[in-house]
Amino acid sequence: MDIHWAALGGVFGVSLGITLLTVVLFSLGVAAQPRGDGGDHGGERSRGANRTATAAALLCFGACLAVAVYGLTLIIGG
Repeated sequence: MDIHWAALGGVFGVSLGITLLTVVLFSLGVAAQPRGDGGDHGGERSRGANRTATAAALLCFGACLAVAVYGLTLIIGG
């Protein structure tokens, strides 16, 4: 039995990178979500910022979902 250490290290590196990216994206989404849920007591400018924060949170959560679905398709096979 022969272990290809370079390939194993490459898989480890990519897995670690994708995991860190997903955690950071989810954390950014969680941080942006309360800013998007603010009330209407800030005027028109506040509503625009709320929409932007909500869109950023949804984009982060959508990217996390896309990574998870892609991982499942790799595991299950398409």
